[in-house]
Amino acid sequence: MMSPRSYGAGGISAMAMRRRTLLKGVLGAGALAASAPILAACGDDSSSSGGAAGGSVTFGSNWSDEVPKKGIQAMMDGWSKGKVDINTVDHNSFQENINNYLQGGPDDVFGWFAGYRMQFFAEQGLIGDISDVWSDIGGGFSDAMKQQSTGKDGKQYFVPIYYYPWAVFYRKSVWQEKGYEAPATLDDFTTLAGQMKKDGLNPIAFGDSDGWPAMGTFDYLNMRINGYDFHVQLMAGEKAWNSNEVKTVFDTWKGLLPLHQPDSLGRTWQEAAQSLLKKESGMYLLGMFVGQQFPEGAERDDLDFFPFPEIDSAIGTDAVEAPIDGVMLAPRPRNEDGARELLRYIGSAKAEDIYLKSDPNNIGAHNDADTSGYNALQKKGEELVSKAKSISQFLDRDTRPDFASTVMIPSLQEFIRNPNDIDGLTKKIEDQKASIFGS
Repeated sequence: MMSPRSYGAGGISAMAMRRRTLLKGVLGAGALAASAPILAACGDDSSSSGGAAGGSVTFGSNWSDEVPKKGIQAMMDGWSKGKVDINTVDHNSFQENINNYLQGGPDDVFGWFAGYRMQFFAEQGLIGDISDVWSDIGGGFSDAMKQQSTGKDGKQYFVPIYYYPWAVFYRKSVWQEKGYEAPATLDDFTTLAGQMKKDGLNPIAFGDSDGWPAMGTFDYLNMRINGYDFHVQLMAGEKAWNSNEVKTVFDTWKGLLPLHQPDSLGRTWQEAAQSLLKKESGMYLLGMFVGQQFPEGAERDDLDFFPFPEIDSAIGTDAVEAPIDGVMLAPRPRNEDGARELLRYIGSAKAEDIYLKSDPNNIGAHNDADTSGYNALQKKGEELVSKAKSISQFLDRDTRPDFASTVMIPSLQEFIRNPNDIDGLTKKIEDQKASIFGS
C-alpha cells in the first residue's frame, strides 16, 4: 500500500504523549474506494450544505455508518459561509486506499486520524499545512491535542473533532439479572467469562472480518503486560516482534480466545455489537462507538463499561486506548479559501456540539465543547481518559500505515485462525517489520 520509508528511532516516540492527562489540561487520545478516481469523484454519495458564497468545498467522508454519517451531515448543515459537497465512502475502503486517494487528487477536506497516521502523510507532502488555521482555532484545544495535530516539522496538519475510549462494554440489565460484577484483574475477568459461558452467553462478543478490531485486544494485552512505553517502541519498530514480551502477549490472548464469540473472521464489528444488543453476549471490547448499534433511549442507556483489567500490578491500568478523529486539508485544494474557512468552522466548539448531538457516542475534542448534554456513557468515558497517565491512538494509528495494513491485519487474523504457532507467527512479523522499517 505504501512505499517503504524508514523512520528514525524518534518516530512514534516523538509523537507519543507520555505521562499525560486529558481535556481541559493536557489531552491525548487516539480508511477509500477501490481506486483513487472513485474517491476523488465528489458526487458519488454527496449532499450540499450551507449558502452559496465562495463556491463549493468538497469533503471526503469516511463516516459511512448511519449514525456518524448523520452527524457529519448535520455539522456541514451548520456551516453558513459556503457550500459543502460530501463524498461518503465506506470507512474500511477509505482507510485501505488512502495512499492512492491522496496521490490521485483528493477532496478539498477529508476525514482522517490524528498522531502518527497524520504525520506519515505530512512527511510525504500529501496533506496541506494548516498552521494558519491553528493560529485562529488553537486557543480552543489543549497543548496535547495540538501535539497530536502537528507534524514532525512543527506545522499543523489536522483538526480534531472527537475522541473515544476503548473499554469492555456490557449491558447493565444483563449483569444485574445475573449478579455479575466488573472484574479488576485478568483472573477475575476469565472467571467471570467462564460463568457467562455456563449461563449460556458468548462471554466476549468478537468480530474481525474487517481486520482492525482485533488490534484493540492486542494493544490492551500488550500495554497491560509490557507497559505503554513498550507499546510505543514496538509500534515504532524499535522492539522485536519475536521477543519474549510479544510472545507472552499472544500466549495470553491464546488462553482467552475460547471465551470469544466463535467464527469472528466472518463477522463485522457491527454484527458482534448486535449480539451484545440482543443479550447473546456478555461483554465486548471495543471503542465507545459501539453505542451506534444501540437504539437511542432505554437500550443505549443500558450500556456501561469497565476498563480493561489489570494483568501486572506493577503496570496497572493507567494506559487507555482513545483515538482521535478529525479532518485534514488536501495539498492543493480546488477551493483553498473555502476549505480553510471550513476547517476553522470544524475546529469550533459549535461544530463539535452539532456533530455530537447526532452521534453521542464520542467525546468532544474542543475545550469548550458542551458537556452539559453528555449521556452517562460520555461522562464516564471522559472521566476514564482524563485520569489516564498514558493514552494510545490504536495499533493502526500508532505505527506505519503500510505495516499495519499489509502485515498486522493478516497476521492477527492468521493468529485467530491458528493460535498454536506463536513462534512462527512472531518471527514472520519481525521479518516483515525489518523490511518495512529498514532495521
